[in-house]
Amino acid sequence: MNSRTARGAQARLSGRRAEAWAAAWLMAKGYRILGFRLKTPQAEIDLLAKRGDVLAVVEVKRRTTLEVALETVTFDQRDRLRRAGAALAANRPGLSRCAVRLDLLALAPGRLPRHIPDAWKGG
Repeated sequence: MNSRTARGAQARLSGRRAEAWAAAWLMAKGYRILGFRLKTPQAEIDLLAKRGDVLAVVEVKRRTTLEVALETVTFDQRDRLRRAGAALAANRPGLSRCAVRLDLLALAPGRLPRHIPDAWKGG
């Protein structure tokens, strides 16, 4: 396996681990995980979670700081994720009345996970 292939495989494994940690963290906060890595026509959703009447489209980022994690999600990506969440909610009975929200769950080495509901308000 060449070094680029090995780095890609390592990055995918690291991403899956981060998503598993994020899901466990959200479940501990009372969220129900509805899906992992959901592929939609608009975007791939890392985690789809529900608590009460809120449907959270959760972007999971493992970065050195929270600020870097927030900055890595572009405006276009946020727009696609919001549209993907809205489409899923509209097409699933039981979710159509939920408010769709875009959250960030940031993981940094040596720190507890940080969940930021509605991380990019209005933007």
